Amino acid sequence: MPKNLIKRFTPNHETIRNHKHLRVFGQLLHDPNLWHMNRRSVAGAFAVGLFWAMIPMPFQMVAAAATAIPTRVNMPLSVALVWISNPITMPPMFYFNYLVGTWITGEPAMNGHFELTMEWFTQSMGNIWQPLYLGSLVCGVIAALAGYLGIRGLWRMHIISHWKNRRANK
Repeated sequence: MPKNLIKRFTPNHETIRNHKHLRVFGQLLHDPNLWHMNRRSVAGAFAVGLFWAMIPMPFQMVAAAATAIPTRVNMPLSVALVWISNPITMPPMFYFNYLVGTWITGEPAMNGHFELTMEWFTQSMGNIWQPLYLGSLVCGVIAALAGYLGIRGLWRMHIISHWKNRRANK
């Protein structure tokens, strides 16, 4: 069942509540709806987590938690999904987002010497920030929509399969 598979890979309530960056939310973390595993909350969590994973910013986990609380989707899953953008996946993801942004704005992509250093990034940020963030926003919305619809569809297919198996076993 997808619920058990998802529960196996998500952190528990106490880990999230005691995380040093998430303590800011205090009593808001005690809402039971943030911990439910149902089709709506898991699909919403995928949308929230995938959206924030595409946005280049520090503390993506805090942004995902801050979005999960008012939308009342599964917070541990939202927070865990932002780790799709990790130090290994960030360069290709954000470069792709930058290329999408340059394609949308119609400006040429920067063809120059690229170094994966903080110095290069701070010097080049003035030239790349607009297409990078526009592309990240577009890719984030597309990833969120695909994640939401994909999980809703997979969950529904699983339930239908379960019903068919139950009818066949009668």
